[in-house]
Amino acid sequence: MKITRKPEWLKIKIESGEHYPFVKKMVDEHQLHTICSSGKCPNKAQCWSLGTATFMIMGEICTRACKFCATKTGKPLPLDPQEPLKIAESIQLMKLKHCVITSVDRDELPDKGVAHWAETVLKIKELNPNTIIELLIPDYNEIELQPIVDAKPDIIAHNLETVKRLTPTVRSKATYDKSLDTLKAIVKSGLVSKTGIMVGLGETQEEVIDLLKEAKAIGCQMITIGQYLQPTIQNIEVAEYVTPEVFEKYKEVALSLGFESVESAPLVRSSYMAERSFLKKIEENR
Repeated sequence: MKITRKPEWLKIKIESGEHYPFVKKMVDEHQLHTICSSGKCPNKAQCWSLGTATFMIMGEICTRACKFCATKTGKPLPLDPQEPLKIAESIQLMKLKHCVITSVDRDELPDKGVAHWAETVLKIKELNPNTIIELLIPDYNEIELQPIVDAKPDIIAHNLETVKRLTPTVRSKATYDKSLDTLKAIVKSGLVSKTGIMVGLGETQEEVIDLLKEAKAIGCQMITIGQYLQPTIQNIEVAEYVTPEVFEKYKEVALSLGFESVESAPLVRSSYMAERSFLKKIEENR
């Protein structure tokens, strides 16, 4: 049955704070890509109004075609060698204390874009030595991941996206087990590890709890849980609008399992309130 009306708890307040025009100007002038726009994130207005944005590197065309994602798919353009510097300068101009970087998948590149990732981190650190750097990376294996680890970002995230049963239906090329291996490699690196999932795709509560247990068993420290929202008519339909009470249940379960930071609510996304979540984790570990 097709769901057409969103519940009250998913209604979004349009923000227009003083920082919104500034963030938009930075993105436009530096010809940057953000997952806020490419992914049609429902929190774009709120985050930009607060002076934050999640930068997306390696272009805006992905080599994969995941059914939940609104990012363009096709043959990507060559990498922009100036992009790492553009990102670093934008972060400097925006005076960000915490930056989040993600990317499209670049399976056509010999190293899948790992060197570009590492260069971006190094440039950010060079111009912004006090900025917390959070990455949301593709499903790299341990060997591929090493140059990024060597660049020493503060947090590396990789999203499981959905439960194991639904992964073949929802994701393109990526597998649940490979994503778990990526998380294991992040944990092994000693850097702060993070993952995120969407609900409302047809999963059961038991499957979500099993995922939480698996992610925690390998040592993952932070997790985000949010409602899947169909970004375009070409994307997979929403199977269920999960209630705030169920999100609270997932949060309680995740905390009881030992996750150090949990963001679980309908409008939560991978980088939603990333700075707050990280600071909360640090404070709770003191």
